[in-house]
This record gives sequence, structure tokens and C-alpha cells, in this order.
Amino acid sequence: MPFDGKVAIVTGAGQGIGEAYARGLAARGAKVVVADIKTELGESVVSDICDSGGDAIYIELDVASSESCERMADDVMRKFDKIDYVINNAAIFAGRRKEGLMTVDYSYYQRFMEVNMNGSLLVTRAVYSHMAANGGGAIVNQSSSAAWGAGDFYSVSKAATNALTISLAKELGPMKIRVNAVAPGPTDTKATREAVSDERLAMLLKQMPLGRMGTTDDIVKACLFLLSDEASWVTGQVLSVDGGSILRL
Repeated sequence: MPFDGKVAIVTGAGQGIGEAYARGLAARGAKVVVADIKTELGESVVSDICDSGGDAIYIELDVASSESCERMADDVMRKFDKIDYVINNAAIFAGRRKEGLMTVDYSYYQRFMEVNMNGSLLVTRAVYSHMAANGGGAIVNQSSSAAWGAGDFYSVSKAATNALTISLAKELGPMKIRVNAVAPGPTDTKATREAVSDERLAMLLKQMPLGRMGTTDDIVKACLFLLSDEASWVTGQVLSVDGGSILRL
């Protein structure tokens, strides 16, 4: 799946799966925009990509701010004059509060949802006209296997991401913009290790048909397929990449 000359924006690309997305795209020839709210992390990823012969730039981005998203899109257009792909990966995960919907501080809940749910919408609103003017493109939203489980507001945000993906696919399809989502299961990242206890993780792995944690490479391959021309007739889909942790019709 070559991406030579394509311009790809990856939000939340300063670490974890987002970083793996950025590196995977750069390794296949894409010009990558590492868009992250954490400057030091984002610039470090860009430096590593460029040192390895790739092409990447860093742009500071707060996905919960429509102004920040618009500035990011304008900066990308000034630099590359087009946008082909977007991966809406940015989210609050590691270090999030573990509280129920009835007790979590509402201001925290609002900020959480602005990032995890509305962030994908705001980024898409900022880039879609540029993508359409370039003849279309592809967007992948980051969901989670948590979307199908009864959980806290994280699960709610990912279920909303799935619904958003379907709605955007219908609205943007006539502009030749495909929109899909990837829903990873337990993936071996620092964020997962911080967010999930060893006991909980062991229980999850015992119940999974494939019985192992996913790797970032597992997730990257699925995401790049959905971006690529090999998925040219695929839109509005949520692809579970989770070792069978969620089995559904």
C-alpha cells in the first residue's frame, strides 16, 4: 500500500498508536502532519521520522478547539497545498478519571467529550472542503472495542465515534471522501499499561479467542488498508482489530 506523495494528518500522533500511524505512513512515502497538543512529544516524533528519511512536520493542535483545527488545516494547505488523508486519533485515555456518569465532575465530562467525541468532527469540518477540492480522500476515526461494552464515559465517547463515522460517511461520500473507523482492542502501549491494571488485562486476555494483546503494527495495518485505494469501495464501516475481544453480528 504505497502512499507516495500523499499528505496525511494524524491527530494525537505524539505517542502511542497515533505515533505508530504517523511512522507507518511516512515509511510508505506519505508526507505526514504530526498534529498534537503536546509540542515536545510531537516534535520528537517528527525528528525521528525525518532522521529516518521520511517527510513530516509538527503542528500544535487542540482538537477540542474549532479555531485550532482551522489553523491547523490552513497551515497544512500552505505547506503542502492539499490534504489526502486524516486519522482522527487524538483522545483522552491514559490518566483519565475512573468515575461513573452519575458522579464525574460535569466540567471534566464536558472537556472529555469535546476531545474524544467532538474532536473528530471539528477536525473533519476543518479539512473536508480542502479534501473535496483535491478530488476526495479518506478519513479514519479512532474507535475502541469499549464502544460495545457497558462502561464509563470513555465507552460512551467511542460509541458516539461510531455513530459519527456513519453519519460523516453518508454526508461526505458524494464529495468522494470515504470515512471509516478502526476499533482496537487491548493494545500494548504505554497508555494501555497505565489505564488497565495487570489483573484486568489478564482477565481480558483469558477471554479473548486469540489470547494476546494487540501490537501497534496490528492496528496500523488495518488503518492503512482503510485509507488506501484497496478499500476504495469501503465507507461507513467500523473495523474491529481486537483479537476477538468483541464478537458481534
